[in-house]
Parts: sequence; structure tokens; C-alpha cells
Amino acid sequence: MRFIANITFLGLLCSSTCSFGNAARSACNSDVSSFKMSFQKQTDSTEEDSAKFKVDTTRFQPKSKRTVFSRLESKSDNVDPKKLAIFPAFTLQQYLKGEAAGLYVQEPSGEPGTVQNMFIRGTSQPLVSPREQFATQPLVVLDGIPLVGEHPFAYDIQQFKFDRIGPATNSLSNINMDNIESVKILKDLGSTSIYGPRGANGVIVLTSKKTATVRKINFESYIGLATPSPVTTINGKFENSFRRQFYDKYTANGSYSDIDTYPLYLSDSLNNDFYGPANWNDLYYKNALSYSVNAGISGGSERANFRFGVGTTTSGGVGDKTGADRYTSRFQINMRPTDWMAFTAIINANRVDRQRNKNVRDRLSQVNYIPDLSSPIAPNSLKYGQYLNEFDKGFDNNRSNIVEALVRVGIDLGAFKFNSTFGVDNNEGYRDIFYPRTLLQTTNYASNYYGYSRRAFLDNTAVYDLKLNDVHSFNFAVGSSFQYDTYKYNYAYAYKGANDFVKLNLLVTDPNAGNYLEPFVFKRELVWKFLDKTRNNMISFTGKASYNYKEVYTFSAMLRADASSNQQPTNRWFYSPIFSANWDMKKDFLDKNDVISDLNLRASVGRMGRAEQFDNFAQGPQYTAFIGFTGNLIAPGYNGFATLTRPYNSGAIPYGLEWAYQDQLNVGIDAAFLKNRIRASVDVYSKEDKNQLLAVPGAAEYGYNTVVRNGMSIANSGIDVAISADILPSTNKVSWTSSINLNFNKNKLKALPGGLSELIIGDRLLKVGESVDSYWLLTNQGIYNTDADVPVGANGEKMSFNAVTLKGGDPKWKDLNGDNIISNKDKTLQGHALPVVAGGFNNDFGYKNWTLSLNMYFNLGRDLINQEMANRFDFVNREGLNNINSVREVTYWEKRGDYSKYPLYNPWSSAAPYQVNQDLFLEDASFLKLRTLSLGYDLTKMMKKKMPRLERFYVYGSVHNVFTLTKYTGQDPELVNYTGYDTGYGMQIPRTYMLGVKMDF
Repeated sequence: MRFIANITFLGLLCSSTCSFGNAARSACNSDVSSFKMSFQKQTDSTEEDSAKFKVDTTRFQPKSKRTVFSRLESKSDNVDPKKLAIFPAFTLQQYLKGEAAGLYVQEPSGEPGTVQNMFIRGTSQPLVSPREQFATQPLVVLDGIPLVGEHPFAYDIQQFKFDRIGPATNSLSNINMDNIESVKILKDLGSTSIYGPRGANGVIVLTSKKTATVRKINFESYIGLATPSPVTTINGKFENSFRRQFYDKYTANGSYSDIDTYPLYLSDSLNNDFYGPANWNDLYYKNALSYSVNAGISGGSERANFRFGVGTTTSGGVGDKTGADRYTSRFQINMRPTDWMAFTAIINANRVDRQRNKNVRDRLSQVNYIPDLSSPIAPNSLKYGQYLNEFDKGFDNNRSNIVEALVRVGIDLGAFKFNSTFGVDNNEGYRDIFYPRTLLQTTNYASNYYGYSRRAFLDNTAVYDLKLNDVHSFNFAVGSSFQYDTYKYNYAYAYKGANDFVKLNLLVTDPNAGNYLEPFVFKRELVWKFLDKTRNNMISFTGKASYNYKEVYTFSAMLRADASSNQQPTNRWFYSPIFSANWDMKKDFLDKNDVISDLNLRASVGRMGRAEQFDNFAQGPQYTAFIGFTGNLIAPGYNGFATLTRPYNSGAIPYGLEWAYQDQLNVGIDAAFLKNRIRASVDVYSKEDKNQLLAVPGAAEYGYNTVVRNGMSIANSGIDVAISADILPSTNKVSWTSSINLNFNKNKLKALPGGLSELIIGDRLLKVGESVDSYWLLTNQGIYNTDADVPVGANGEKMSFNAVTLKGGDPKWKDLNGDNIISNKDKTLQGHALPVVAGGFNNDFGYKNWTLSLNMYFNLGRDLINQEMANRFDFVNREGLNNINSVREVTYWEKRGDYSKYPLYNPWSSAAPYQVNQDLFLEDASFLKLRTLSLGYDLTKMMKKKMPRLERFYVYGSVHNVFTLTKYTGQDPELVNYTGYDTGYGMQIPRTYMLGVKMDF
């Protein structure tokens, strides 16, 4: 048996069940069977490791028909990229939604190219800010390159943290599934440990299509039409009627003047701008075109071969004229100068341009300037059109350049092999903005951003195979890895330019440059510039030993030593032991059983360090350049002088902070029955992320509100299940394959720093023994219709809320502790922002050359806070404030939600009856979606007569986002970010109709 080691493996996961050449040929000969669940019994398992062991596919081909060590991984980890490629996705997250047990994807908005989140087997941290969101994302590896993400450190200078400054484009929007040969989701330590602390949240391994020794050409293209869902528009008459019922109930004679000044835009019913036709949707919602064209060519000889591919993809958004365009190119060359040496070079070059939304909230949060918000955008298309025309006087250019490169050298001396890889991932972004004064009440605005996320790495691995006889075999591997991450941004913005006709780059201050007009266009005191850089370097050493007995029992032990520059000098290193085992029960005692085709038991247990992603914990006490003042948190100086101050708001950082780490146990079984017609994989896991950092109360005598300490632990436990069955085998004229994957996950807070039992962070309560994704809410039991209905306590005083005596028209909140005072003590943890059960259900049918596929996606046990409805009913407080929370978009004139389910509280009450932190706005957001319905026809046999070299000619039509079954009364249960609050800003996920073709020659 021959084993291949790859540089990016810091240990060994070897081989395949057949050669790379067979894999390449089988990828080109696509038929109905290629659309089956990819965790079925494989005839080629090399794909799962090709991103890590890819050296020279024509030279290093494993000869064994049975892989031993690779069976330490679950077969359900594989996802079929051929099925994914028919979905008009623009990001990797969209492709993978519902496709693998244990992987949960959030899509907060249907706007193309925006940031989405992925979680593998739950969250390791409470999701209270962008920091935790970033730190809980899985690692994505493309062709052996561990991709870098966009660091959220720029949020530190942002007053409003809705979107990160800069492009804010999904860093995985450069992935085109048409170019991908295999997709693998790694979840347990037995498979993720090779990536070390980078893979603590799970790993997604992507391998591009391979080179070939003969000429091969592939071509894929689709065109689609994205259509918006119907909406119900409203105007001033509807809003006036909605508010009138509160005035009729809580004011004398329903008079508007008894309590406050009624909004001017609703006061005049003859005002056609607000009381006329509500036809703004004609300009906001539009059908949008999506299309993609990709082509590749590969060829060469056994000594040298290559693959070159180019492509372009356009994804149109159905709202606000949003969209995204991607341009990709990829080149790979393999060379074998001698029989014992191989060389591989890969370069991916991509560009992504994004047309962003024109949301007022996002614009004002970017500008840090709040104009008069007393009147919203008018719902009349004429007025709304005039407003949109003002954007044509400015610009918002948003683009990203992404380059990934890798060079690998492999040496094969028989039993000894050595690989060395150097790689770079560079993701740089630009955003240039100019808003004319007509959008900001005579104040124009310009800003420029340039930033990058960059990762460079060098990996080395040496492997030695020792086969004593046909019974005993060993494998030993040692490796080292060096990784250098750098994140940087330059950012500038300015107000009150001389006019709206001169727009300049604020980052350029060279008088010799053509656009150096700063002293004349923008006054120096109205220009603000920022720059920042953060680094994270990591070094790792790995040793791994594997033993196999008769290809029935496999045991593996790994020891890692990892050091990170973001850990404090006294605790730079962390040591991780991982143990894995596999038992081939089929071969051991069921070899002659015809019913059971495969039965494999595997287990892994170990500990893995969790490197800190932020450098501000690495050196103990520190200073910051931001002094800030009320209403502006990002002032870098005072009266023109740079300043340094302690970061009192972010908490004291002491010495002696240690590594966080993860303990994990996974037990899995893979089984197949009736000649592999039925396949199943079940994994039971328990993982606990321990000793994590958290800011807790303390150090108040030094001016700090909190102090950062180790000690937070969060446990996730659950089950991954994947089942697939060939109900009607593909050998028949009619075929039917059905499959389901699901994950049940439960998280629990096990410990807080300093032995605390609970801790309040913003509107969240972290309580030991409870889940970390639950909402902290008051329990609503109705309404007090009169003052007499309000309970009187033992002290003779009526029930109160935060020192406000409750009256008729106020909510009836449950008094849990019986003290006749409604306070935080009466809040309870309710619901889950993350689903308890998530997965997908697929059915693939075939008849002769026809294929029909249905793909469903579901979330169960997931709850949302409908903040959009809370804001709608809390019109009094929102109308009276002039801050970012009072912004009303044009979608304000769209009726969403069920108005009848909410009591008519007194909106003027000091008790804030429509505050969002009550279970009145908590809704069951479980859903089932028919995500894809696809019909295809294989024309290969028909066309092969005219084109003998043709290997595949497949045409298809599909419909995506067909329907959603849910109890949720809001816009869409998917359109919510990691907080679990539906703010209403999520743009529609459109229904898309597509026609496509795939050809291989």
C-alpha cells in the first residue's frame, strides 16, 4: 500500500480506494448516479484529501483498493459539488446550506455578496458582538490554502456597528462551485487536528478540479431570473388608521393634540406624497438577472500537466438595485522532473464588485451624522424616484481583489516521503463614497477605504511507512507549520466639501498627485483619518503515529505543540494530544454477510488549543489612541493633538492570561446494507470549549468597568445523522435516491470566570447551566385594562416597573419573585437563537436520461425576536427621538407581520410597553423550505455521434427558493443575523428560475 503525505497535513491521513486518474474520469462521466448523496460507499476517496495531498496526480497514485487511515473520518462528511453547482449561489455559505449534518448556515440578507455565518456543531462562544461572530467561524481550506477571513478589529473605531467599514463583502464570495471537484466537512478532532487551533471550529475542505494527462475541456453556464416576492404596500392613510386606535383609546376624545404633536407627514390627509399611491415598490423591487459562464482546459503528460480556468458570475438582487459581479481565473501546473520529485504551483485570482443597498440606516451609520429624521421617505414613486436620483450625484464604489497562491514540492523515496508548501492568501478591499449635500441637509460627505487581510504560511511534512508484514503496518509523520496573518486598513472621511462636483481620494496627500485638492475642497479640521494594523503569527510542530492490524483495527496518536503571538509571553505554547481509532467490523466478523455491506466504528478524543484572534490580550495592560466624547466614540485626539488613554470601556487586561482549549469526544459508525443501497452515518459528540476569555466585573477602583479573565466554558453535545437509500437503483430505467441529514445540538454554559454563576452582557444573561443562545425576556400575560386591575403589594403600593407605577393600558408582566416589582429579576431565559435541529432532505429521481431533484432545508426549535414589529408599535418613542434607531427605510411602507396578535398598550406609558425584551415578540421561527426543484436531461449519447470527444452534455432547468412553511409572522425566518433579532433589514431571498448547461470534452 502506498501513502501520500501533503504539506498542509501536519500529520497523516492517507490515500484512496482508487487512483486519481479514475477520479478525474468519473468526474467527467456524470449521470443520474452522480447526484446521489456523497457519503455513500466511495469508489474514490482520494477527493477528500486531495486538497492536502495534492502533489502530482499522474505520478503519486495509491495502488491499494482499500484505504485504512482515511476511514477514521465519517463518510457523511462528503458533499457532492455537482449537485451544489446547479444552485445560483454567490457565496460558499449559500452553496452549503442544509447539505451536511452538523453545519448550520445563517443568511441574514438576500442582498448578493453580503456576509453570512456558518457554525459547525453549535457555537463555542456567546454571540454578543462581531468579535464572537468572527471567532466562531470554521476554517475554509481551498486546494491546501487555509483561507483568511476579514478581521473585525475595524469595528473598534465605529460608532454604529451594523456593517464593518470597507467593502463588507463576503470573503468567501470568490468560491465558484463549478470549479470544485470535492467538498468535505470536517467536524471531529480525528479529522480537524491536522489544522491545529485554526480548525477548532471545524474545517471545510475544498478541492478544485484536477489536472489531466490528456486534453480535457469543460464548459458550464447558466442564466437565471430572480423574482421578488409580492408585498403589500401601505401609505399614510394606513399608518394614520393604525395610530388612531391608540389615540381613541388613550386620549380624551381621540384628540391628537392632547398628548403630543402629531407627525407632520401624517397630519395632512391631502398630502399626496404620503396619502397618495403607495407605489414605491415599483422602483425598489425588480426582477434581476443572474448568469454565470465558466470554462476550463487541462492537459499535458505524466511529466508535466496543467489546468487553466476562467469565469464570470453576476448575481442580481431583487431589491434596491443591489448586485454583485465576480471575475475568476485559476491556473495549476504539475511537473515531475524526476521519478522521485514532484512540483505543483497554483494561483487563483478573483475580483468581486458589489452594488450595495441605499439603506438610510447604513448610510448614516457610515457617515456618523444624523440629520432630521422627523419625516421618512415618502411611499410615492415620484418622490421616491427623486430621492434615488440624488445618489446619481455621488458614488459608492465597492470592490475586492482576492489572490490565493501555492507552491508545493514533494519527494517520494518509497517508504519515506517529504512535502514542503508555501502559500499566500491576500484579500484586499476598496470602498470610495461620495454623498451629495442634498442627501444630508446641505452637508456632503466623502470617504475612502483601503484594507487587506493577508495570510502567508510555510508547511513541511515528513512521512515514513513501515510495513512489517501483511498483519502489522505503521506510519510515522512529523511536521512543522509557520503562519503569518496581517490585517490592515487605511480609512478617511470628511464633511462639507466646497461643492458636489469635486470628489477626491482623501487617502492621497501627495501634492504631486492629480487629485490633491484637500486644502481647497475639504477643510482640514473636517477631515478624519485612521489607520490600524494587527498581526497574528503562529508556529506549530506535530508528530503522529498510526498502527494498523490486518486492515481491521487502526490506531492513531498525535501530539501538537502550537505557539501564537496573540498569547501572552508567559503562555505562548499549548500542547494538544489527540487519539483516534477505527474498527472495520464488516471485515472482522461479517465479511461473508450479504445483508451488511459495510460496518465501520470509529472514535476520536483529545484536546485542541483555541488561539486568541485579537492581539489586545497579548501584552497585558495597554493604552489606546481613542479618547472619544459623548456622541462620538472615535476621536483619535484632542484639539489636534494625539492622545493616549487607558481603554477603560473595553476592560482591564491583566498578566497571566492562558490559552483557551477544546476537549472533544466523538464516536461514529458508518454502515451500508443490501449491496450499498442503504447507507447511514451516525456521530455522537461532546465538545467543551474551556478557559475562554470574558470580561467580568472588577477593577472599578482603577477606573475600569470590567477585567478580562480566563474561565468561561461552553459545552455542545449532539448527534449527526446522515441516511441515504437507493429506493430504486440507478441500474433500472427508473431510479430514486432519497437522503436526509440532520444535526441535533444542545449547548450549555458550564462555567464563568471567577466562579460567577451568572453575568449580564447588554441585553443577554449568561447563566451557568443554561444555553448561551437563549433570550433574556419578561413574560407577558396580557394587559391591565384599568388602574384597578394593577396588583397591590403588601406595602399597599401598586406594582411598578423600574420605579414607574403601572397603570391601565400597561403590560401584565409576570412577577416571578413575588416582590410586586417588575425588574430584571423577573426575566427568564427563553427560546434559542440557533436551531436545535437543522438539516436537509433530498430526493433524486431518474427516468432514462431525465433527472428530477428536490432539495429541502429545515430548521427546528429556533426562535426569533421580531424587533421590526416592536419598532412598529413603539412609534411614540421612535417618533420622538432623532437617533440611528429612529431611521425608517422606504420598506417602512410595507405591511409585514400580524398586527392582530399584539395588545393595544398605552404607547405613551413610561413603562415602555412595547420594549423588545419580552416574550410578546418572541416567535417560533422553525421552517421547512423547498430550496431547489431541478429537472435535467443528459444529451451525451445523442450528441456524442457528432462530437466523439464529448464526455458529458447535460442541460437543466431549476427553480430555487420555491416555498417556505413556517409559523413565523415576519418577512422570512432566515433573514436574521447571529443576534436572533429580526430588524427587518434583511433583503428578500428571491425565487430564481434558471436554465443551464454543462459540457465536458
